[in-house]
Amino acid sequence: NRLGLTVLWAVLAGAGLKLVLTEGLARWQLATGSTLLEGGVRHLGRPFQVFFLVYLVFWSYFVGAALMSACGAAAWALLPLSDPRSGKILYGLLHSAAGIGLVYLGGYRLFEKVMGVCIGLMFVTVVGTAFLLEPDWSAVLGGLLPSIPGAGEGLSWTIALMGGVGGTLTILCYGYWIREEGRTEPEELRTCRLDLAAGYAMTALFGVAMVIIGASTAIEGSGVSLLVDLGGRLDASLGAAGKWVFLVGAWGAVFSSLLGVWQSVPYLFADSWRLLRGGPGAGGRVDTRSAPYLGYLLALGTIPAAGLWEDFREVQKLYAIVGAAFMPVLALTLLWLNGSARRVGAELQNRPATTLLLVAALLFFAWAGWLGSS
Repeated sequence: NRLGLTVLWAVLAGAGLKLVLTEGLARWQLATGSTLLEGGVRHLGRPFQVFFLVYLVFWSYFVGAALMSACGAAAWALLPLSDPRSGKILYGLLHSAAGIGLVYLGGYRLFEKVMGVCIGLMFVTVVGTAFLLEPDWSAVLGGLLPSIPGAGEGLSWTIALMGGVGGTLTILCYGYWIREEGRTEPEELRTCRLDLAAGYAMTALFGVAMVIIGASTAIEGSGVSLLVDLGGRLDASLGAAGKWVFLVGAWGAVFSSLLGVWQSVPYLFADSWRLLRGGPGAGGRVDTRSAPYLGYLLALGTIPAAGLWEDFREVQKLYAIVGAAFMPVLALTLLWLNGSARRVGAELQNRPATTLLLVAALLFFAWAGWLGSS
């Protein structure tokens, strides 16, 4: 609501960039048999490894705090108990515990099923709500033209939006998921591309729908009460059914995000830990019953709870900006690793269009960083 429909282009740009990055990651892994993290450590050395581990821990705190906070706010909007601040904290802790339990007890297969239900729920309800609000479609189309409203805060929120839509560091986890699915051969790249195209198309539509809903309803609340105020506005516009449909969809969106991070990010720490200790070579699945995986799962679900006492809106923005900072690093890594036919083969190396998009992403984030610091 803060920036209106003028930032719709950032949603599409963010989803498109994540599609290019994740496809490049899949191409590298299917060509070499190693994850991008393994490739980065092998070809870029110890500085890459140290940078990644430090960034992973730093990022984990902010994303953990943001997701617990978002789940707490969404659950309190559905079932208000106590005061908003205490309710957000209690619900956030309960959702984190539920995420830990589902990952520990069910593993990848249960995670896959629960995620499918949550994503389907959020997509249908939120996109349906946006259409029922009957927005000004000419303004929607105008929002697809790149522009950054205002200065300073407008830029930071635009970058946060691009960073928040479709994942950030969790893009790397796609490599571990396709290992769980048994995809190891270059011929399976077509399947990965179809998966990714469908997934990021849904992500873009969902992000556009959320921006439309925020821009179509005048909201005066902030923090944990924001979703409640938004629900009240939707009640006036669409009736009680419209309000509850949206709130259920919003809850599905944030809980699926929490569950996805709780299941996938420990892969990255466990693999980093193995590489740091000089473990066996690439190609094997991460043991989700190992001490590094389970230890990081527990730490991720508990330590960032300290952020539940912070302002909801600022935590969300800071998490998205920290996540967006990883995008140029990933783009640069893919330019280097996938740019050589010697490393990935002539058939799977970067095509000119891919190289152009990755360079454009680097230039955009460099420009945004310069503009934000000036």
